[in-house]
Amino acid sequence: MDENDYSEPVSLLIPFRNESENIEELCRQLAKVTPSVAEVLLIDDHSEDDSRSKLERCSGSISKLKIIDNPGQGKKTALAHGVAMAKGSIILTSDADCFFQDGWVKQMLLPFADAKIQLVAGPVLSRIERAGFLDRFQQVEWASILLLTHFFFIKKQPLMCSGANLAYRKSAFLKVNGYAGNEEIASGDDEFLLKKIVLEFSGDSCQYLSRNETLVLTRPQNDFFGMLNQRKRWAGKWSYHSSISHSLTAVFFGILQMVWLGSVTLLFLGLFSIISFFAIWLGKILLEKWVLGKVLYSFNKEPSFGVFIKTSLFHPVYVISTIFGIIFGKYTWKGRSQ
Repeated sequence: MDENDYSEPVSLLIPFRNESENIEELCRQLAKVTPSVAEVLLIDDHSEDDSRSKLERCSGSISKLKIIDNPGQGKKTALAHGVAMAKGSIILTSDADCFFQDGWVKQMLLPFADAKIQLVAGPVLSRIERAGFLDRFQQVEWASILLLTHFFFIKKQPLMCSGANLAYRKSAFLKVNGYAGNEEIASGDDEFLLKKIVLEFSGDSCQYLSRNETLVLTRPQNDFFGMLNQRKRWAGKWSYHSSISHSLTAVFFGILQMVWLGSVTLLFLGLFSIISFFAIWLGKILLEKWVLGKVLYSFNKEPSFGVFIKTSLFHPVYVISTIFGIIFGKYTWKGRSQ
């Protein structure tokens, strides 16, 4: 059988909670991809707005779409229920605020022609929806996440992935008992499952598709505090990983940001130190533009040099703010406090 003709029944799972502003676009996106899947299961995680009623109004025009209720609470419970209800042998997951390529489903399915492949991860980038720096900063930050993700997949030691663009065999999910053992952690449905599959089937069982055809776009956060809440939610799960690679990576990047911030003291230590300060930061900016610019260019995104200057300067402050937020504060996400 030609790999390009390979197909298995696919169930697309999208949990949602309080997504009213995204429902109209979600219906348009689902209309594009439903011909390529066996079914679409939208799992309502106790929405408190009119998300459900909006979806019900558009569901009649979209074939294979079914709206079901989360019997518990939280994204993991919603996804686990969706997997249990799914007819497909391949589970494809995404989020309610995402935008899909026309051939996305087919491209994410192709690696499963190899029987050893149990999980396939794809790239996610935020869109540019507004003028100003914040949307562009988020896209550059996403590029750094993609770079790190790709690197560890190549090493056969997958570190992270995004549930906004993830596919896996239903049999693999059941084999590792899904999210058992980390249900109480609000986030991490993607990464904890990834680590369990790697442990059960080896790093060779997981593949990352870093190409434009598999790219999923997501909406950026509207303001700094929304972005900070989202990042606190993501980063908060890292302390629960038993993997030494997770711990070392988190510590390394935390220390690195402290070093960048601490370099400001060079401005008060004489002419040579001042020159050193500007040389170090220029090198940082140029390196980030070269490396992250290549990632974004591969997905047909080309931020200006000015964006990289601002991002490079702002990023250490933002990372340290996230760390302090995790240590000393809580966050609110989709109407729930953590």
